[in-house]
Amino acid sequence: MSLPRQRGLTEQAATTAVDQACRMLRLPTIRSQFPELAEQAEREQMSYLGFLAELLLAECDDRARRRSERRIKAAGFPRDKSLRKFDFDANPNLDPAMVHTLAKCEWIKKGLPLCLIGDSGTGKSHLLIALGTEAAMAGYRVKYLLATRLVNELVEAADEKQLTKTIARYGRVDLLCIDELGYMELDRRGAELLFQVLTEREEKNSVAIASNESFSKAHLFRRTRARWCLNSTGSAASRRVRRSLAVHQELL
Repeated sequence: MSLPRQRGLTEQAATTAVDQACRMLRLPTIRSQFPELAEQAEREQMSYLGFLAELLLAECDDRARRRSERRIKAAGFPRDKSLRKFDFDANPNLDPAMVHTLAKCEWIKKGLPLCLIGDSGTGKSHLLIALGTEAAMAGYRVKYLLATRLVNELVEAADEKQLTKTIARYGRVDLLCIDELGYMELDRRGAELLFQVLTEREEKNSVAIASNESFSKAHLFRRTRARWCLNSTGSAASRRVRRSLAVHQELL
């Protein structure tokens, strides 16, 4: 289908032609915004080139927003959490500058892991979801799972002889967020299956883990080569952080 080309179109005919062309070219943002942008261009006496740039930039911005929304939805976050809503005042042992450095996602670009360690109620899940959301907005493929759900899925896949395919699927995402590791004890089989996922991702794609267990207790962390350890659990926290960081230095 082609649109008729005419010179000297009336305003109504031109509006109809733009609408039809946007439908054919799948430009929904230009289609919805061009009347308003056209009025703005007339008021500000924009050049034709400036007006065209405004239309195309609006379409590009809206497409980027929709892509971010799709990536966030695909990540499977259980709720909406952002760094803007995180209460740093309630977590005095947590360095805001370090968290905002993590939000720039350089560690994901380099394929490095992240461990968030602390007691219940210290904001580990909030940070995990917020940093995962930042990664999705930055263009990375992200997947969020509770540790127990991931292990159950791996066990079912192993029973159905689909383990290799399942591990490969989780190996392809740019950032795998595993929450609540350590809240429930894993049996030997579950721990070994989870370890296979971590091994598949090691030094290739990033994994972010939130746990209430220290490195000294979580044997699954021995191979994660964690670069960052965050803790925000009060007076006893500093001692645990020093222990965690000591193990961290041994792993590097």
